[in-house]
Amino acid sequence: MKIYTKTGDKGFTSLIGGKKVSKGHLRIEAYGSVDELNSYIGLLAAYTINEPYSEFLTKQQHKLFNIGSILALEEDTESKISLPEIQEQDVLIIESEIDKLTELLPPLKNFILPGGHREVAFCHIARCVCRRAEREVVRLNENVHIDEIIIHYLNRLSDYLFVLARIMTVNLGSNEIIWVK
Repeated sequence: MKIYTKTGDKGFTSLIGGKKVSKGHLRIEAYGSVDELNSYIGLLAAYTINEPYSEFLTKQQHKLFNIGSILALEEDTESKISLPEIQEQDVLIIESEIDKLTELLPPLKNFILPGGHREVAFCHIARCVCRRAEREVVRLNENVHIDEIIIHYLNRLSDYLFVLARIMTVNLGSNEIIWVK
């Protein structure tokens, strides 16, 4: 089987269910950003410094793939096609991880700038991509019903990535860059 099909050469793609839509469609933008986020999280999981967190990060990659599938599902096909769900428990697990990591950090007294170390900067890029994906899902939800748990999940995942960036800074022996007005 060839990897290329040429079916998207005119700027259209198919949703799960078969409906053709523009590659600029809100659904495509949303699950494209989720896919981009998934790639950045894969990068973060591969860093040696994140070995203690790599299993958690990889689990989030699976959740993000599930979210991408849900977002790619054509309206009114939910009852015909069974996809994995995102549940409140998934959000609670992220919150628990945030709480564990936060206990290891000094209190945040200032705004910090992304960076200080190359690997930390990539974590902040992942956080920003997560926020974009969240915004795109919110926009999509204004037009079609999207289970709000997906928005909650993405919001909490971006919080986790912020805290992970701070932990990475500490573990790398780097310093946070304090924002100066």
